Amino acid sequence: MATTSARLLTALGLLQSRADWSGSELAQRLGVTDRTVRNDIARLRELGYPVSAVRGPGGRYRLGAGAVLPPLLLDDEEAVAVAVGLRVTTGMKGFEESGSRALSKLEQVMPHRIRRRLEALRTATSAGPANTDSNIDDPVVEPGLLIEIAAAIRDSQRLRCDYGDSRLEVEPYHLVAWQRRWYLVARDVASGEWAPLRVDWLRLRHPGGRRFSPVRPPGDLTEFVAREVARSGWSVHARLVIDAPRDEVVARINPAVGTVEPLDDGRCVLVTGGDTLEIVAVWISMLGLDFVVEEPPELVEHLRELADRYARAVDGSV
Repeated sequence: MATTSARLLTALGLLQSRADWSGSELAQRLGVTDRTVRNDIARLRELGYPVSAVRGPGGRYRLGAGAVLPPLLLDDEEAVAVAVGLRVTTGMKGFEESGSRALSKLEQVMPHRIRRRLEALRTATSAGPANTDSNIDDPVVEPGLLIEIAAAIRDSQRLRCDYGDSRLEVEPYHLVAWQRRWYLVARDVASGEWAPLRVDWLRLRHPGGRRFSPVRPPGDLTEFVAREVARSGWSVHARLVIDAPRDEVVARINPAVGTVEPLDDGRCVLVTGGDTLEIVAVWISMLGLDFVVEEPPELVEHLRELADRYARAVDGSV
């Protein structure tokens, strides 16, 4: 049988991992009697952990919210997963400092064996740049702004905000991180229209709006963001005729980042876009199919420059 202190930590970890437990379930997991479980629960309460219970046969235990913050008990895999996730977060604009602080605190309380495993993983791995990365700076979004928006979503409270040159009052529904941007899916109070709003363009006005009764959103909101941004949210919009059937093109792309329409001659039209001409050119080349650019003319000129550059690279005339 484990020592009392070790068993208390195990019991606390079990109570954190699930909403509630019966006394018999805890006894079985801890390898003790029901009476020992009751004694352990009493000790946890004495230490300041708010464990509620329903007495009688089939009584259950639940760890409630209280003034004393219980220790966060993670197993080896969970601790490493959180630490690796924080490493990624520190590379996001606006989260460098807070992510680094959180990671430092986590590493300080990690057991030696887990810290060694994380250090080994960090030393042995690295991340290369994404092949759809951008050649423009990432927009900065303050964590505090995301927290305010998330609270408004939770409380079904309207947001009053400046968005570009417009003043809006919207009903917020969901935050989506996609293509190195944060988007708020919201419903405009005045028009009733749904739109993905770039969070880095939002400036909240205080106080906020009134509470609202949520309505059914237009399908999956993550897909909605990707579809709407591909249709109208890019800085560069492109229309291309692809020398392949629609099904073949759809199989090679994420349908959320562009629309594909079939033509009578067996080819299809791809409407897509990106932050810059360079990014659009990269995406097009990754199709691996012949194509003709219908618009914009700036993309045609950029592709001519790339063709000349690649030709010089092949014939050695650089």
